[in-house]
Amino acid sequence: MTDAELLLVFDSTIDPSGFAGWARHFDSTGTTARTYRLGGADVIVAQGPATVLPAPAGLPQPRQTVRAGGGFRLGRRELFPSGTVVSIGSTLIGDGDIAVFAGPCAVENPGQMMSTAAAVARHGAVGLRGGAFKPRTTPYSFQGLKWAGLELLAKAREETGLPILTEVVDPRHVDRMAEVVDGFQIGTRNMQNFELLIEVGRSGMPVVLKRGFGCTVDELLTAAEYLLAEGNDQVVLCERGIRTFEGATRFTLDLSAVALLKRRTHLPVMVDPSHSLGIPELIEPLTLAAVAAGADALLVDVHVQPEQALCDGKQALLPEDFARLMNRLEMLALGVGRRMAPAPAADYSGIHDALTPDVV
Repeated sequence: MTDAELLLVFDSTIDPSGFAGWARHFDSTGTTARTYRLGGADVIVAQGPATVLPAPAGLPQPRQTVRAGGGFRLGRRELFPSGTVVSIGSTLIGDGDIAVFAGPCAVENPGQMMSTAAAVARHGAVGLRGGAFKPRTTPYSFQGLKWAGLELLAKAREETGLPILTEVVDPRHVDRMAEVVDGFQIGTRNMQNFELLIEVGRSGMPVVLKRGFGCTVDELLTAAEYLLAEGNDQVVLCERGIRTFEGATRFTLDLSAVALLKRRTHLPVMVDPSHSLGIPELIEPLTLAAVAAGADALLVDVHVQPEQALCDGKQALLPEDFARLMNRLEMLALGVGRRMAPAPAADYSGIHDALTPDVV
């Protein structure tokens, strides 16, 4: 019979001698115990005989005790019942407000990036998305501006005050990108790129982990464990649609996963309706449904000239469509007892919403 796993969560105020006492107790009974620092708390994961025996008197009591098994440990809701709040720059995800990150799928040129950034900022986005590195299905598609694109994202942040979220695709890029970005995104194709997960976990940077389009909820949760096991609790799980037999939309947006994740994990949940659907007209109703299902944040594609986009232009909203979506979201938020995350104060008067002909 396999020994059960016992997870103990201690407040950060625990005396080091008390923590050492627990370590000696487990060691003396032949119990394997590993210690993790997570979210300002110390977590012991123990496996062996002592997990079914009363603890000796005199040891400090944990604030949470959870029996678990398998590969899903540190992300369990029971460890931190009130949930984890992730900070991407000045934007909080998981505090009850609805945070919207918006921008183009890919950074293409200065005019496109700055105009789109100004538009989403003016209409209430609290974070800026944009891909500098773009892994594509075919090697002949636009792969992003890479480091030059990262510089444009930094410039857009300087102009709008919005924190930037962008995809990292290579473990060797993590350190250099961490000097610039406010948060990493790990895309659907890299959800199980375990070396990348480990490096991002070690960086301590906030990260949005997208569900693989062929992966289960359990596989998403165990992928997140790679980040958590490195001591990084600044993890947002993102539902972005899965591949099913249905071909009417690009993917099938699994809103049941949103509600399920909110019950099973303390990590906040984001939804990307743009990549799920591939149809701009469907983004608004599915975005509203995602919030109703409990989503903490949204990731929306916006482009000032989607017909000229080099990547996924067909799914992007125009700025005026994004403005209408944000108005509808604000009304829905009031109806469900929530509010939109407050946008940082900034002056966008020097940036134009529309591209001029010489920009592209």
